[in-house]
Amino acid sequence: MEVVASRRSLGEFLRIRRERLTPEEVGLVSYGRRRTSGLRREEVAQLAHIGTSWYTSLEQGRSVNPSEDVLNNIAKALRLTEDERRHLHLLARSDQQEPEEEDRDIATGLERMIQALDPHPAFVLGRYWDLLLWNKAAELVFHIPAQPDDTMHNFNWMRHLLTSDKPGPERMDEASRTRLLIARFRADYARFPNDERFKVLIEEFMRISPLFGELWPMHDVETATDHRKQKYDPRIGEMAFEHVTLQPPTHPDLKVMIFTASADTAARLQHLLDASQG
Repeated sequence: MEVVASRRSLGEFLRIRRERLTPEEVGLVSYGRRRTSGLRREEVAQLAHIGTSWYTSLEQGRSVNPSEDVLNNIAKALRLTEDERRHLHLLARSDQQEPEEEDRDIATGLERMIQALDPHPAFVLGRYWDLLLWNKAAELVFHIPAQPDDTMHNFNWMRHLLTSDKPGPERMDEASRTRLLIARFRADYARFPNDERFKVLIEEFMRISPLFGELWPMHDVETATDHRKQKYDPRIGEMAFEHVTLQPPTHPDLKVMIFTASADTAARLQHLLDASQG
């Protein structure tokens, strides 16, 4: 069943990417009225220099084993981004991937670094985006419970984002950011398509979040990149950060999330941290 599900994901990804393109966008002449949007399968096959029946088998989830060159040709034909191209390769090889035990070990040096970064928010995520470690500034900015309890063992960052109640203006901005994070979550999931915990989480998120339910079937993927983040909190005011994501080379399951605050933001956060300890 896992192999069938993996092939189905590959087929859905190809179909959705095919349907978002028009013949004009890829340099083909379109004749007559089309009943459905996007390119036809035979047009993708023509652009990728492969047989139509063979490409159709891929979309239908049949047992075929495309080479790297064929996958790259399909990626080029479908105008995939670099993130999408890597995702295509992962999906095509997903039945060859064995689930591995999650690595949740955090080195002492990494733990000390996270705490020393105050007043700049920082935290560590595991494979499933469970929050494993965070500092006081992260508690303030992202409303993380200060006192861990039994549920904090699996305090999931995606669940936290999907269920947090935001004020009106920030809710619209946060929805845009959440779309991006869902695309990154799918990119991580593609590395472990047969992992049961991922499947359970995805089913839960589909139930609790209409936005997740709307976007997950679109198969959008994106890897984490550095970016500027702005956030508002009535206790703190407007905040500005430069966000970077780091992954320790010896612990690829871990993501180190660092939000370097602007000078003004850092001063206000430090004031609140000092007041909370006073």
